[in-house]
Amino acid sequence: MLAAGAACAGEVEVLHWWTSGGEAKAAAALKAKLQTLGHTWKDFAVAGGGGDSAMTVLKSRVVSGNAPAAAQIKGPSIQEWAREGVLASIDDTAKANNWDALIPKPIADGLKYKGSYVAVPVNVHRVNWLWVNPEVFKKANAKVPTTWDEFFAAAEALKKVGVIPVAHGGQNWQDFTTFEAVALGVGGVDFYKKALVQLDAATLKSPTMEKVLTTFKRVKDYTDKNAPGRDWNLATAMVINGQAGMQIMGDWAKGEFLAAGKVPGKDFVCAPAPGTSKAFTYNVDSFAMFKIKNDANVKAQKDLATAIMSPEFQEAFNLNKGSIPVRLNMDLAKFDDCAKQSSADFVASSKAGSLVPSIAHGMAVPSAAEGAIKDAVSQFWNSDKMTAKEAMERIASAAKVK
Repeated sequence: MLAAGAACAGEVEVLHWWTSGGEAKAAAALKAKLQTLGHTWKDFAVAGGGGDSAMTVLKSRVVSGNAPAAAQIKGPSIQEWAREGVLASIDDTAKANNWDALIPKPIADGLKYKGSYVAVPVNVHRVNWLWVNPEVFKKANAKVPTTWDEFFAAAEALKKVGVIPVAHGGQNWQDFTTFEAVALGVGGVDFYKKALVQLDAATLKSPTMEKVLTTFKRVKDYTDKNAPGRDWNLATAMVINGQAGMQIMGDWAKGEFLAAGKVPGKDFVCAPAPGTSKAFTYNVDSFAMFKIKNDANVKAQKDLATAIMSPEFQEAFNLNKGSIPVRLNMDLAKFDDCAKQSSADFVASSKAGSLVPSIAHGMAVPSAAEGAIKDAVSQFWNSDKMTAKEAMERIASAAKVK
């Protein structure tokens, strides 16, 4: 019996970029789950928040015919890899476990290629969050902002008491995380969809876009001079230790607060980014499954997919990661108030049609256009001379990149 069990055991090599505190714990939960099934987990972790370095490594591995079993890929990139003919269908696993009934349709559609699942979702992140240190806010006599005007009033109050108002890391995906929060808060859901999902030229050059860019640039005045190149988790640490008052970042930031032993509602506050309480910008982490040859490893790969969607894993993983389960109708008893609010807003937004994909996190547009638009936005953020009108022209040109 034991020998037969060992013969069926396979190895899954998994490429991911979960290397910071809360994320590393989340990855360990998945590894533990697979080991209980007798499989070997071969960790292939590549550091770097947005996963750009990981994608470079993955491309060279796939080109050389040595793809890992699973890789952290999401959004339109899943379709791009599938078109290359290197992804494996896991439709049999999906059907056996009734995924279509468990995953919201806009998200399920993004995990399929020609109607078949080729990737499995791990979670849903809300990107449009504002993280606040309430102790610092109290010292500044500031209130948690719900509009951009209130945001700048709070920033001024924090500045007066010698606290950095906004913790930021000057990397293009972090610049854009702030930019898309401003776009959603200032422009609204329809504007966001037209400008940042459909890349509509007229909307990208509209007066609303000019207002978005002007508001976005004002945020920079409240960041510190050491922001360029700072990793997101180091910016979160500034809010945790009271060096900064607030940060605009997705809910993976919550994993850092929790890893530091902080309690939501007491030591930190999570609030929707100003003006965005009725909308939900999503970022879904998922694993695309690559075609591999060894039968035992294929079995391990399918067991990995089943394990990822299991209620036990969805709970354990998301409790560590700061995100919420992608699997609908789950018991959230163990989750904190931030997660419960996130889940309620996720369900409400999916019904109201105000669920929008994050362009900053690779969910909305093809990677070439995304990269060009991010660069244009960061150039504007970092320039003392570029006007909002000039930035609009650059963004509109970037949106045409194929």
